[in-house]
Amino acid sequence: MRILIADDEPVSRGVLEDALGRLGHEVVAVSDGSEAVARLLSPDGPRLAILDWMMPGADGIAVCRTVRQRPAPYVYVILLLPRRRREDMVAGLDAEADDFLTKPINAVELRARLRSGERVLALQESLLQAQEQLRLDATRDHLTGLWNRGTILEHLGRELSRARREARSVAVVMADVDHFKRVNDEHGRTAGDAVLRGTADRMKSALRDYDFMGRYGGEEFLFVLPGCGAVTARQAAERARALVADQPLAIGDERLAVTVSLGIAWTCTGREDATALIQAAGEALSRAKASGRNRVAD
Repeated sequence: MRILIADDEPVSRGVLEDALGRLGHEVVAVSDGSEAVARLLSPDGPRLAILDWMMPGADGIAVCRTVRQRPAPYVYVILLLPRRRREDMVAGLDAEADDFLTKPINAVELRARLRSGERVLALQESLLQAQEQLRLDATRDHLTGLWNRGTILEHLGRELSRARREARSVAVVMADVDHFKRVNDEHGRTAGDAVLRGTADRMKSALRDYDFMGRYGGEEFLFVLPGCGAVTARQAAERARALVADQPLAIGDERLAVTVSLGIAWTCTGREDATALIQAAGEALSRAKASGRNRVAD
């Protein structure tokens, strides 16, 4: 791993750098606390630091306190003490240091302290990954990877609030996979899931980076299109419809022709609430289906 050494004594710094190199670590060596802070707070800064107790610019305690003001990523800090005194260790712990080493460095002790640091950082990384997965589980539809119903409605609410503040338009599009029950009945639910994923991917590719698309429920999808009125919303819906219909979806060894029907609703001021806008899009969707499916209605 990359380890930062901050020590203003060239001999001590060189001995530590050599020891870490023999252990297979990449070393970033600096001679004062100010540079240590700059390196540790950089986006790709080392995640483990060995800081001398006293050095110019900022001492080890000051560097530790500064680094701890940033919530993430966590830096494992080992303070390098001239001697193991209780009051120094208490001060270091108060600054939220993780561990201590005393000069001169003992190679066996150094290896053990580093292993402790690696375990802590690995555990933190696992916790962050678990936290991110929980966030995704709470906001994403597990099948398609789109926003789930709750999250897409939150996006719509925020865009309507922005539209009211800025007097701008917002459009919603309700899309439904045509004859989806027939796909499940004739090809099975595994094929049905694949159709939903493939259809979602194609429709999503028709939208702008700042548009939102979520799975509203079953085979229904909801688009939230900021800044779109009737014309631009219809254009987006037509692009999505065409991308789905133009080529059959490859499902295992089969190729299934899939189409979608879409209904559009919009507001020029954001004064309509989300429920009314979605209801209007749903009614437009019903008209599209009644007109023969594989089409857009408003």
